[in-house]
Amino acid sequence: MSAGLTGFLKGSSVAQRALRSSAFTMAGFAGGQAMRLASNLILTRLLFPEAFGTMAMVSVFLMALAMFSDVGVGPAIMQSKRGDDRAFLDTAWTIQIVRGLCLFVVAVGLSLPVARYFGEPDLVQYLPVSALTLVIAGFNPTKLQTANRHMRAGRVTAIELAVQAIGIVIAVSLALAFQSVWALVISGVLSSLVHLVLLNLFLPGPGNRLNWEREAAGELIHFGKWIFLSTICGFAIGQADKVIIGGYLSTYDFGIYSIGFFFASFPLMLGHMVTHRVLIPIYRETPPRQSRENFLALRRMRIPATAALLGLAVALGFVGAWLVQLLYDPRYELAGGVVVLLAIAQIPALIVLTYDQAALASGESRRYFVLAAARAALIIAGMVLGLSYGGMPGALVGLGLGHVAAYPVVVWLARTEGAWDPWHDLLFTIAATLLGGLAIWLNWPHIDALSALGGG
Repeated sequence: MSAGLTGFLKGSSVAQRALRSSAFTMAGFAGGQAMRLASNLILTRLLFPEAFGTMAMVSVFLMALAMFSDVGVGPAIMQSKRGDDRAFLDTAWTIQIVRGLCLFVVAVGLSLPVARYFGEPDLVQYLPVSALTLVIAGFNPTKLQTANRHMRAGRVTAIELAVQAIGIVIAVSLALAFQSVWALVISGVLSSLVHLVLLNLFLPGPGNRLNWEREAAGELIHFGKWIFLSTICGFAIGQADKVIIGGYLSTYDFGIYSIGFFFASFPLMLGHMVTHRVLIPIYRETPPRQSRENFLALRRMRIPATAALLGLAVALGFVGAWLVQLLYDPRYELAGGVVVLLAIAQIPALIVLTYDQAALASGESRRYFVLAAARAALIIAGMVLGLSYGGMPGALVGLGLGHVAAYPVVVWLARTEGAWDPWHDLLFTIAATLLGGLAIWLNWPHIDALSALGGG
């Protein structure tokens, strides 16, 4: 075995662990998305567009509950000096379980109002069953956060791929049997159970037990109060498009939008996954404000990461509409314009993706909240105004402009942590403007056709 390969597989330096964890995470993401695409193609032939629109509504609701109640257990474990202490971990696990049970109760209570908002009476049945996934996730062991804390992504990635493969088999089997939304609802619950079992069986380390240590709970709650507020804003950032657009489109059209979102979200999903698993440990162990050497080391990691994510987004901007036409039947043709415009609109977020984790790593969850709140307000304002004046295309342009308008707040946070790299931002902004503009020009007929969604 070569020295380079040995270093990659067994090296313990921060750079080696970061590279290894990033590689496993990206490989897992690529494999997972390939499986998602395969299942998507199968399910779109077994089910109907309204089924995907309804399931997108269910997903938005569950994600809203999860994010509106997030107390930052995962980031707290990853950044805390007590992140490997058993009493601290067991207290975090206990908080997690209580939160999951409370979420289920809230989900049942809100099912009827949500069904009325979206105009889908069947959501009254789907939402409580889907909310069981929140209860199950509450029992996930803290061994998962411990693996992320130490950048050990190999087994975590293998488990996630196994869960996804099993979930696809379940979903397709149920779709063949029922040919209804219940296939997607039930497969989601069963996949959560499989995930829980595999985490307990295959991740190293002792299991958790119910425990409440006052000091640990105090640290978790103090750190988590700003995370709680931040994730409410995070919901607005990540799901505003579905909430705002979901109330504007019919269920059929929303199903088409969901197919486009499935493709366009790849770069941002990958970026969030890698930064969450890798950057908090890196910032914790090598803070950029501590030395110029640390800053330059982060730059060497940041530039290729941004280039890869930007390249993926631009590629979707160029060929996204063609991919939809190639892979799906004509019912989903309008999803091509969604892929193109949404992929380009998310580029400003990709350029500055690595900065906010610096605040979490240093324990400054308040600054993280300020940035999240500014982004949420600007993105919502941009989408509402864009939808009012430009229909569907205007809403997606407004989303992108909201990210751009939040840049001064990003700079404030990054400078405070010593992480701001203006040359990196300028370089990739110029590249994104040129390439993104060309992609929009080449695909303008697909983007213009989006006005037909919602009757705009």
